[in-house]
Amino acid sequence: MTEERPGSRPSEAGSAAGRRDPQDDLPQDPRGDLSRDPRHGPQGDLSQGARGDLSRDPRRDLRGDCASCFGLCCVALPFSASADFAVDKAAGSPCHNLRADFRCGIHDRLRPEGFPGCTVYDCFGAGQKVSQVTFGGRDWRQDRETARSMFAVFPVVRQLHELLWYLTEVLARPEARPVHAEARRALDETEALTRRDPAALAELDVAARRQAVNPLLLRASELVRAPHRARSRRGADLIGARLRKADLRGADLRGAYLIGADLTGADLRDADLIGADLRGADLSGADLTGSVFLTQPQLDSAKGDGATRLPPSFTRPGHWPAARAAGERPQAKAGSRKAARGGRQKKGASRGTWRTPGR
Repeated sequence: MTEERPGSRPSEAGSAAGRRDPQDDLPQDPRGDLSRDPRHGPQGDLSQGARGDLSRDPRRDLRGDCASCFGLCCVALPFSASADFAVDKAAGSPCHNLRADFRCGIHDRLRPEGFPGCTVYDCFGAGQKVSQVTFGGRDWRQDRETARSMFAVFPVVRQLHELLWYLTEVLARPEARPVHAEARRALDETEALTRRDPAALAELDVAARRQAVNPLLLRASELVRAPHRARSRRGADLIGARLRKADLRGADLRGAYLIGADLTGADLRDADLIGADLRGADLSGADLTGSVFLTQPQLDSAKGDGATRLPPSFTRPGHWPAARAAGERPQAKAGSRKAARGGRQKKGASRGTWRTPGR
């Protein structure tokens, strides 16, 4: 099966981990592919968070703030009728559920209406940045040229903001102190890129920026995971794998295909999950505290319950039950390869759009 690049169609991804180009392993967010809706994550603001100060939640402005956005994810990005979306929508065409106030008309019933893909999308704060900073509050309905430019810039800024998410985590990790100075420089440089004008952003080589930061993220992950000496499962095909109560502390699970895997009760503390595909994976009772480079979209695409332990600042997905009944097992079909690969998914947001490459 052809290798699935992050950010394209992870649902079509198979066991091609061994054929992956190690220098192109970062999740990518191609311009023009919708996946999820930031209306479902924690809300943020436009202020600059304190770097390295978890008490002030430095990531608060790296979360979607729909009240400050012009519904960009609902217009700029396309999606196709699938298990994730009930209908087709072309890039640049407003979703028929988008209201005049840029809010979703079926926000409280997206899953039953056939739009679960929208519930697990997060723009990492790019929506409000593009709407209020890059375009100074001008919305895409004012003229066609503004619309075209805004829709081209939005995916670029989203990729940069996701990179800011990872760099902010590096600065918050005491184990990664040896690379903090480098991480702070990289964060400042990336933030500066997000504030370029629309023309400059449209021409920005995001892939080059990813490659420049990759070694830093790799080194930070190694520093955090060093005490565990865990086995590397980078890019592993673990679709539907039975990993119930597995000891995965400090494991390298970057880019691993964990679609539908049974991870109930698994210990994932300090495991590197950047780019891991957790769609349908059962995290009930699992411990993800301290996991490295986890994102909210990854959690939102998985299953869990009230016993799942999450890192601080993450939100327990609304579709997770409070707890699993004693003796209840995960749904058998969730991990089947046919089900895992059967539906088209948008933009790879469930795995995060960044996947760190091998060296």
